[in-house]
Parts: sequence; C-alpha cells; structure tokens
Amino acid sequence: MRLSSSTRAQFQTLLDAHTLTHLDDPRFAIVYLSPEDPPLMVSRREFRDACMQYAAALQQAGIQSRDLVIIAHTQNLESIFAFWAALFVGAIPSMMPTLTEKLDPEIYMQSLEELVKLSGVKAILTTAAFQMTLQERIDCPIYSSEILRQGDRENFQYIQADSHEIAFLQHSSGTTGLQKGVALSHQAVLNQLAHYSDAIALNSDDVIVSWLPLYHDMGLIAGFLMPLIQGIPLVLMSPFDWVKSPVMLLKAIHDYHGTLCWLPNFAYHHCARRIRQRDSDGLSLESLRMLINCSEPVHHHSHVLFSERFGVPLDKLSVCYAMAENTFAVTQTPPGQPARLDLIDRDVLEQRLYAQPIDETTVNPLTQVSCGAAINGTQIRIMGAKGEVLADRGVGEIAIKSDCLLTEYYQRPDLQPFSEGWYLTGDRGYLVDGEVFIVGRSKDLIINAGKNVYPQDIEAVVNTVDGVHTGRVVAFGVPDEREGTELIAVIAEVHSDDPTELQRIKSAIRLAVAQKTTVSVTYVALVNEKWLIKTSSGKIARGANRQKWLQSQSLQ
Repeated sequence: MRLSSSTRAQFQTLLDAHTLTHLDDPRFAIVYLSPEDPPLMVSRREFRDACMQYAAALQQAGIQSRDLVIIAHTQNLESIFAFWAALFVGAIPSMMPTLTEKLDPEIYMQSLEELVKLSGVKAILTTAAFQMTLQERIDCPIYSSEILRQGDRENFQYIQADSHEIAFLQHSSGTTGLQKGVALSHQAVLNQLAHYSDAIALNSDDVIVSWLPLYHDMGLIAGFLMPLIQGIPLVLMSPFDWVKSPVMLLKAIHDYHGTLCWLPNFAYHHCARRIRQRDSDGLSLESLRMLINCSEPVHHHSHVLFSERFGVPLDKLSVCYAMAENTFAVTQTPPGQPARLDLIDRDVLEQRLYAQPIDETTVNPLTQVSCGAAINGTQIRIMGAKGEVLADRGVGEIAIKSDCLLTEYYQRPDLQPFSEGWYLTGDRGYLVDGEVFIVGRSKDLIINAGKNVYPQDIEAVVNTVDGVHTGRVVAFGVPDEREGTELIAVIAEVHSDDPTELQRIKSAIRLAVAQKTTVSVTYVALVNEKWLIKTSSGKIARGANRQKWLQSQSLQ
C-alpha cells in the first residue's frame, strides 16, 4: 500500500517505510553507482540489516532517544545507513557536508563549532579520515564508520518514536548551511510525502535516479526518503562523481529505466554542454516521465537547451517550488504538461511590482516559468509591503501555510518562523490562476535608479555569455553615495587568463545585460574557479561573495 493522501492514516513514523516493512519484495532498495566500481545492489533485507547494525553500534556508544546526531559523510551507503540507524534508536539525525575544496575551511569549522554548542549535538558520524580533522576542533564525541560497522544486531533495542516528535533536521543554506536547523516531525514529513506523491502521480513502476546531495532538501526528500518510504527503487550516485562525469546520470536512467529525476536549473546546462555526443549516443531517456527542475530560479531556455540536446519533450520537463521549511515541495506542475510560460513587461515589474502580461511581439519580454499550483495540504498567498494580501499578478512576498511545515528552528527560540500561522518565505513572486511564479529573494533585491532589479535576472543573462562558466555567476547591488542609488556588480567565473579574452568577456557581459534588461552593469569582476564562495548545497552564496568583493575593492 503506497503512502498517499487517502492512505496517510496507515503510516505513523518514517520507520513504517515500505523498504523496511516489505522485505520479501524482490525489487532492490538502492543501487549505488560509482565510476570505478561495479554497481552496489542493496536488497531491502540487506538495507534493513545494515541499518540495524549501525543502530546497535549507536546504542552501544550511548546514543539515546532525542539525541541530535550529525552525519558528516561523503555521500555513500554508510551515510545512508547511519541516517536510518539514528531513526531506529529514536535519535534526531541531520545530514551535513564534509569539508571540501569548495568550502572555506575556517568558516566551516567555526560554523560546526557553533552548531555543536547551540544545538547540543551528542555525536558526529563521519569517515575515519575526517574524524581526525574534526577531533582537533570539535568538542563532542566523533565516531568513524569503522566503529559503526561493529554493532551487534542481537542486542539492539528498537525505540518507538511518536508521530509528533522531531524526526530529523534539515539545515537551511547559509554560508555553510549550518545556521538554522529546520526541525521536521514524522507527521510533517509523512504529510509531505503523501501529498507530493499524489502531485507527481507516483506509482509502483517508478524508478528514481538521483545524484543530489543528501544534506539538501531536494536530495534528502525527493531523492532519498520518498523512494525508501514508498518502496520505489532508488538509483543513487555521488554528486562529486556526477559533476565530473554528468553522463553517469543519463546512463543510469538508460540502464535502470529511470522514470523520475530532480535537477537544479544549472544541471540542465551542465549536462547539455559537458556531455559529449559520442558519450550519449545510444542512451535512451524514453523511460523518463518527469524531469523536475527545482531549488534554483527556473529558466525556459534551460529546458529548451536540454530538450534539443537530448530529445526529451518539453512536456516531460516539470517544475517544483520547494524549501526545507515546508519539508520539501510547495508547488508542482502537473505530470505530462509543459510548464506554463508567462511573458510580462520588465519595466512594469521593476517600477510598479506588477506582472503585466504582454505578447510575443513586444521587444525583449521577461519570460517567467510557472512553478505550478500548491500541492494538497498547502496554501499560498502573496503579501504586500504593508502586510496586505495581493491579488493575482501583484508581486510581493510568498507566504505559506501547510501540514508539512517545520515545528521550529531547533534550539533557536530567538527565531520565530510563523506570523499568525503563516511562514514568510523571503521569496518574492506572484500568482496567476493559482500557479506560482518566482521573481527573486526579498533580501537580494537591488534598487537601481528607482527600479526593482532581481539579481537572478542579471545572472541569467550573464550565464549565456560565451566564456563564462554557466552557474558560476553572482550579481548584487553596491550603494553609491554620489549616484544616490545602488550600482550593479557582477562576478563571473572564467577559465581563461588571457588579457585580451578577459577584456572581451567583460565587454560581452556589459553588452548582454544592457541589451536584455533595463539596467547596466557598473562593476565586472572575472575570477578563477577557487574564488566564489558556495553554500553547503552548492549554491552561490550571494551575500558572502558580495562581502568578499567589497573587502577586495575597499568599498565598505
């Protein structure tokens, strides 16, 4: 019996997962792919036994019910077993990244120290190599995989959780993603999975394929918990392996007849531009029924690029608006339909905060992509600057109310997420016939000469410039007293160090922005691949990069 809105009452906690309770089902629980090794096929029984062994080791180490356990692992089966093992003993697991070359080591360690102190972390589970690094700075027990493999299943005592208790934490993205622990109850997560499964018409023939990191809500919920709760086969790979060889994803879809896959917008470009024709020849994506764009601003040209390169029809390219605070999905476009496009007047949006529709003959329209309507159990409204509820096409802050929302920000009474039962997302957008269109983040808004400029629009234009590394662009406002407004700065990652080529790219960026928007760029900085700061979920950290650039320019 699949978890759905109609069967929701049959599931009390995450441990009612089909993968744990229907052990004789011949379908695999997980196939873990690696470029160097043969696929690791994990049956349901093997999955359950491994989780119990790790759980026994946690109990032997003194981990008790309601203890917070951080899993700081490279993405592999051990991190997966450790997560479920914590649930088995009634503890509260939270996935987070290990230290990689993309994260600043000092910022990472400082944030982890703060997390351990503020949240009362009882233990960190990690690799033997990273254990040594953490022990030099972190004041809590740190256990390696070797210890967890020594658990004695015979002495394991199962701990039954209550459906209203916190199941796990998701750490919403900041500079390192460790600032706010989004506490989610078993009840909220099961509600989300029931409603979202209905929204995508999940069925027993589905196979989910994912490379997404498990410390991000899209990877954790859509590409991990949902298939295991629903008993749907999961084909998983490391995000690091996928970045190096994106064809792995296409090959996995081909080999295992994948039907569902979630991707952030940049991944459509990464696949289209990095996968060589000869590597994708002979690979079929016909088994796909939905490829779902989520977690970043969605651009129609990204869908077109992917569709033309790999022959996937646009009606299979769906969109979802999601956030950790709502467990995951807030909206979803319907299966089998291309996402609705809304052509609006850029000037009216910037000057009047209104999404005025225009036709295709208008010069340089702004194309907005629908994220779909709210899933069951979720309500959405758009709030104006004075707290008023806006009518259709009025642009304001998106507020949500649902049965999937967080319980609290864990151990952070200073942070109150609700206003009269509504969660204010910080995202700006508008509604049309119940469908949500995202414009940008309130805190990132640039006010340039009286115009409301969303940095995502600038970044989308710069990402199309030849020589710029797609997805490695950040735009932000710089206050200028002389001009009395905010000037626009762009930082873009490039691979060239030739002065002539760098000057061409700078000129091309300024020209492209001037031609395709109503503003101009004052500052353009071209940097190498080590310069830009990212969040733990792989997103460009706009605020941190702005601060870093201002310091380098002595403009503070």
